[in-house]
Amino acid sequence: MAICEHLSQADDPDAKTPEGCEECLAIGSRWVHLRRCLECGHIGCCDSSPNKHATKHFQSSGHPVMQSFEPGEDWRWCFVDSRMG
Repeated sequence: MAICEHLSQADDPDAKTPEGCEECLAIGSRWVHLRRCLECGHIGCCDSSPNKHATKHFQSSGHPVMQSFEPGEDWRWCFVDSRMG
């Protein structure tokens, strides 16, 4: 299976808030797992988290690829093509 164009062109920006989900930190909420946007470095919480900020970041920004920001994980997900890489 070929990798999608978004995954193959994804960048590797520094995390904006390496200590956790940017929005959850601002509102004092919790998260389950973290995701890093590979276009701008935004850190958001996963869809198992109460606020689902990684998906909301994609919906508002259009940035297509997130990467797991969990220690030991390096998988990436393209929201546009629903593909993992």
